[in-house]
Amino acid sequence: MNMPGSNRGASLRAAHRGCRLHGGAAILGGSTILTLLACSLAAQTAAKPDAAASRAAFVQFYRVLTSPRCQNCHPAGDAPLQGDDSHVHLQNVERGADGHGVTAMRCDTCHQAANLPGAHLPPGNPRWSLPSPGNKMVFAGRLPRELCRQIKDPKQNGGRSLEKLLDHVANDDLVGWGWNPGDGRTLPPLSRADTVEQMKIWIAGGAACPE
Repeated sequence: MNMPGSNRGASLRAAHRGCRLHGGAAILGGSTILTLLACSLAAQTAAKPDAAASRAAFVQFYRVLTSPRCQNCHPAGDAPLQGDDSHVHLQNVERGADGHGVTAMRCDTCHQAANLPGAHLPPGNPRWSLPSPGNKMVFAGRLPRELCRQIKDPKQNGGRSLEKLLDHVANDDLVGWGWNPGDGRTLPPLSRADTVEQMKIWIAGGAACPE
């Protein structure tokens, strides 16, 4: 899959090859130190994405955030969404004071510790819930620039730095359910590994937001 920023590794290797060649010539010419400094700068430049690459990477990340597997648990209202069409959850389920539902309609009434076998049966995770009402972290309906600004704001993302946000997407088991959603559910448009790679490019380029 050719994603924005995927040529960074090739650029870096090319910079290193060029530096080795010029470095050999510099030793013969007595300019080794200057050449090494120039090579180091070239390698750093090749490795660091610019703001345009950062914005392009976020657009790819945004496609995942607004896929049903993510946005269904990040709704604008207080009812979770369901299905690949992101319809409002049946049975009148509500967020509740802690994000785990209300009274007899608590999330773990139907959602167990793991996906139930069979197409479209209740998915599961020990921590199945919505974000709390005090920090809803809404994805559904957000424009790319809106979601970008929101998701990197610690006041709106659960107090996470960009590094902690990356770790959350890369390693959190409930987030990981999105790529293991059970039978009958469409996967996000990028794999988890590709999503993390796009996040890394976005962050390395300054976490720039689309216009």
